[in-house]
Amino acid sequence: MTQIAILTPAADDPAYKSQWPVVLDRLATALDMAGVTAVPTAWTDHVTDASRLKAFPLVLGVLTWGYYERHPDWLAATRLWDEAGVRIANPASVLGWNSDKAYLRRLEAAGVPIPATVWTDGVTQVEVDAAFDTFGTDTLVVKPTVSGGAWKTVKISRGEALTDAPDGPAMIQPFLPELVADGELSLLFFGGRFSHAVRKTAKAGDFRIQSQYGGTYAPVAEPPAGAVDLAARVLAAIEKPLLYARIDMVETAEKWVLMEAELVEPDFYLSQAPDGGRMFAEAVRTRLASGA
Repeated sequence: MTQIAILTPAADDPAYKSQWPVVLDRLATALDMAGVTAVPTAWTDHVTDASRLKAFPLVLGVLTWGYYERHPDWLAATRLWDEAGVRIANPASVLGWNSDKAYLRRLEAAGVPIPATVWTDGVTQVEVDAAFDTFGTDTLVVKPTVSGGAWKTVKISRGEALTDAPDGPAMIQPFLPELVADGELSLLFFGGRFSHAVRKTAKAGDFRIQSQYGGTYAPVAEPPAGAVDLAARVLAAIEKPLLYARIDMVETAEKWVLMEAELVEPDFYLSQAPDGGRMFAEAVRTRLASGA
């Protein structure tokens, strides 16, 4: 069995202590189909020294939950891994820039539709009040550009005071009612090939679709053509050799819009994959065989 490293949350981070081992087991079961053994190691153990990671034929960053709370360390680590030549997928440079949602601005400039957004270096009540009129809406969503799993994301209605505002760079967007009505659609790709699709819907009374907030996931046998087209446009705009990608989107009244291109540590929803993750495992095996 070939051993590869899977980067996991920091050992001193209690937020995911009971969750990430379950996902690791799911990934390990899939990798076993390709004769690959997963060796977990906390990403925070490799911020200043990449020598242990270089000993592996491949490193996956797919379980680095919580990196956004230590973002300076994360950026330092990805630069180190890149400079040291660690064989990591996705590429260390991608793991760096994709950790800040400001990348959406570059994709939008490349012609990828995203929700209307006000970008700010530090959100204020004045900016929020102005955004209601700019977007012609009574409900907004404010979130930091560096976050994950709806961390520090707030929904605010016209006339409400902004509380618990995220620190630092943030994005202000109109709330998309379609997100609650129809959910968010995720398309999964491994080695550039489409694997499966999942629709995520929030529980009644909430807008967050993540499972920790009561969101539910359901497989989609055949994603709509518009969704497939958007995913293809996103991947083409990235122009990097990706081992894995999860493209999250919402269908508005006018078009499909990209919510996020998850290239760092997305849940692959392998329990919803018809092949149980075989395509993921085969993509890993192919990458190992290539020596890249």
